[in-house]
Amino acid sequence: MRRTVLSLLLSAVPVATLAADPGPVTALKAARIFDGTSDAAKPNGVVLVQGDRIQAAGSGLAIPAGATVIDLGDATLLPGFIDAHVHLTGESGANWYEDTVNGMRQSVAEQAIRSTDFAKRTLLAGFTTIRNVGASDAVDVGLRNAINAGLVPGPRMLVSGYSLGARGGHCDTTGFPYNFFGFEPGIAQGIASGADQFRDAVRIQLKYGADVIKVCATGGVLSLSDAVDTPQLTQAEMDALVDEAHRLGKKAAAHAHGAEGARVAIRAGIDSIEHGSFLDDEALRLMKEKGTYYVPTAMAVEFTGRRPRNFPPEIAAKAKAAADSHANALKKAIQMGVKIALGTDSAVSPHGLNAQEFGLLVAHGMTPAAALRAGTQVDSVLLGLEKQIGTLEAGKAADVVAVPGNPLADIHATERVAFVMKGGTVYKRP
Repeated sequence: MRRTVLSLLLSAVPVATLAADPGPVTALKAARIFDGTSDAAKPNGVVLVQGDRIQAAGSGLAIPAGATVIDLGDATLLPGFIDAHVHLTGESGANWYEDTVNGMRQSVAEQAIRSTDFAKRTLLAGFTTIRNVGASDAVDVGLRNAINAGLVPGPRMLVSGYSLGARGGHCDTTGFPYNFFGFEPGIAQGIASGADQFRDAVRIQLKYGADVIKVCATGGVLSLSDAVDTPQLTQAEMDALVDEAHRLGKKAAAHAHGAEGARVAIRAGIDSIEHGSFLDDEALRLMKEKGTYYVPTAMAVEFTGRRPRNFPPEIAAKAKAAADSHANALKKAIQMGVKIALGTDSAVSPHGLNAQEFGLLVAHGMTPAAALRAGTQVDSVLLGLEKQIGTLEAGKAADVVAVPGNPLADIHATERVAFVMKGGTVYKRP
């Protein structure tokens, strides 16, 4: 009887009143719009936002009666920027020795609190989505969850947990005396040996909340005791790792400076190569053939190899070698038509400066439009979020930024973000 009465009551209520009210419309206006779907900017840009979604976007759109209008003047509306390679749980300074000691003195709780500031800086710089590729103690998972819950402001995050790597490699703790830390990192911390262990390492990171898998395929610049360009996983190990990630519906990214280590990852079906300082023609051809994305992190090269830093001699030598080779690899990748996605490796550089990567991509041969798309539409595909973000189109998340003037004429306008909206919420405005 109760069920019958309830059914009768519901049938008498207009269907429209049962649906959640998306709320009022906000109209964003600017002199032009770059929606990310092409290489062109259009005049008289308008984005209509209702709730957390874009209702419409284009040139000269009619603004509904009663809409709240935010007129940004001589500016360009763009999709929220995306950074495919950051580390929001730390930040380097100019003195490696000081950073190392201070890092050892930080508790996990302090690291987590500091990460909220890094997240806010990144968001206010216009980066509404990031991929965090490497963090310890699930700090990245906690930060992502806190942002999603609205507890702290920050970008939408995909996180990897621990980076996976070989014993004694770039992702391991190296360069310190035997038993200095009193333990040896194991599979739970991403350090594995053999195909089966790497499969298990993937599962452990996903068990504790990872969205993506990160692996160190070669040595690195900022590690103390490995060669920067040498491969660190066997083909069987890499095959197992990538297969397990893909089997479980996740993408995988490979830190790879050296060409042979990159080829190991590319042959295994890795989704992206990060850094790529020593990529050769063969590796780049293989990337183009397989559709592998290249995330060159030119800012990391700039801040380690071309700016004064107080590094130990072994790190300084690797930083110089990587910087000397990186520009050539990136220019060749652009010329060969390899898919370039924007990532900064922020933490190596200060958080909040991420947009400098746009200018560096242009300086290495990309057009301003291609660089803008690398940090919006292209990145969204790499992250598997192209149905949600990356372009200004009806139905997508209302992630909108505005920069003064025209970034197609001056790409450095991206470094002066005046307006930030993420998911329909305004975080920065003139």
